[in-house]
Amino acid sequence: MATDQVEEQITEDDWAAAMQEQAVADAGFSVQPAATKAPFQDFSHQPADKASSMNDFDMILDIPVQITVELGRTKLSIRNLLQLAHGSVVELDTLAGEPMDVLVNGTLIAQGEVVVVNDKFGIRLTDIITPSERVRKVRGL
Repeated sequence: MATDQVEEQITEDDWAAAMQEQAVADAGFSVQPAATKAPFQDFSHQPADKASSMNDFDMILDIPVQITVELGRTKLSIRNLLQLAHGSVVELDTLAGEPMDVLVNGTLIAQGEVVVVNDKFGIRLTDIITPSERVRKVRGL
C-alpha cells in the first residue's frame, strides 16, 4: 500500500513539474497564430464614391422576382374542392373593395386596388410596407 502512495506522489510531482516547465516555456516564447485569409470579401466598408455604390447596386437589378397579387384566401375541404366546376363561386375571407396584398417572393411588400387599363387588369399601389412594419408582422407585434 505504501508503494502505491509513493507512485501516486511521483506522478503528481511529475505533473506539477511538467506544468511548471510549460508555464516557463510559454512566458519566454509566444506562438503567433498564422494569418488566415477570410473566405469571403469584406462588405462592411462603405464605398467612398457614389459611382462605386451604383455599380454594386446594378449587379442585382436583373434578378427576376415573382410578384403575386392576392385577392383573398379561403380554406376548403378536399370534398368541396373536387366539387368545383365551371361557374362555381369561391368565397374569400376579404370584403369587396378591401385593398389587395402584393407579395414579392412570398413577402408582403404593398397593398393596392384593382384598375383596368386598356382592357387589362392591373393594380394601383396604395400603401408600401416599410421594412420595419414587415419585421413587426413577422414577430407578431
